[in-house]
Amino acid sequence: MSPLRSALFALAFAFATPALAQDLGIAVGETAPSGPLQTLDGKTVDLSAYLGKTPVVLEFWATWCGNCKQLEPAMRAAMTKHGAKVKFVTVAVSVNQSIERVKGWQKANKLGGELLYDKKGTVSGAYDVPATSYVVVVDKSGKIVYTGVGGAQNLEAAIKKVL
Repeated sequence: MSPLRSALFALAFAFATPALAQDLGIAVGETAPSGPLQTLDGKTVDLSAYLGKTPVVLEFWATWCGNCKQLEPAMRAAMTKHGAKVKFVTVAVSVNQSIERVKGWQKANKLGGELLYDKKGTVSGAYDVPATSYVVVVDKSGKIVYTGVGGAQNLEAAIKKVL
């Protein structure tokens, strides 16, 4: 992620509201972009491996994110309820965290779904991520049906759009 993009990301994170996320993030109705991510064991995987097959819930997330921590119980409940029909992919952004920090967090907290690391910020950039705790719901055809940011999102309503 470029220094300018990192600064904009931090600024947007500091002032983001749900309405702002809709204005800054990727548009609903667009085709969900793919891009390279890393598994926690360092292998490269492309986001396209998850898109266009089944509905997907993406969360752009960080270990240090207060909104992510607030959203976590709802995300875990959604994974439990819809995990058989919906793929959950958490994209750990590279801003102020290393893959080692993400691995340590995962070892201690065991978040379900796929937890991947966006080492170069390529995927975060493709989604125009305005802040962490940014959720994108993608239908099985690969179209974005929901975007939102913050710790108080209605994930159940967002997921119902793809079921």
